[in-house]
Amino acid sequence: MSDHGTQADEQQQQFYELLHQIQVLDFVLVELNLYLDTHPTDMAAIKQFNDTAQQSMTLKRQFESSFGPLMNFGNSFAQYPWSWKDVPWPWQV
Repeated sequence: MSDHGTQADEQQQQFYELLHQIQVLDFVLVELNLYLDTHPTDMAAIKQFNDTAQQSMTLKRQFESSFGPLMNFGNSFAQYPWSWKDVPWPWQV
């Protein structure tokens, strides 16, 4: 296999690994959000929510700098050239 093929495979693997990590953290955030709706004074859960939100934001910035935007309509910065035409889009994975 050529070096280009290996590099493309590694990049594709990193794409899916980062996206999976983001999805896991965002799932935790949804669950913590629901929990905190009924337990608003649970300080440990609030700390866990904030820590997880920070981790999610960090991974999203890392993903977007390597692979392009995760969200459209101004929620993510655009790169040159315009990359929304590139697939797979995050919600297609």
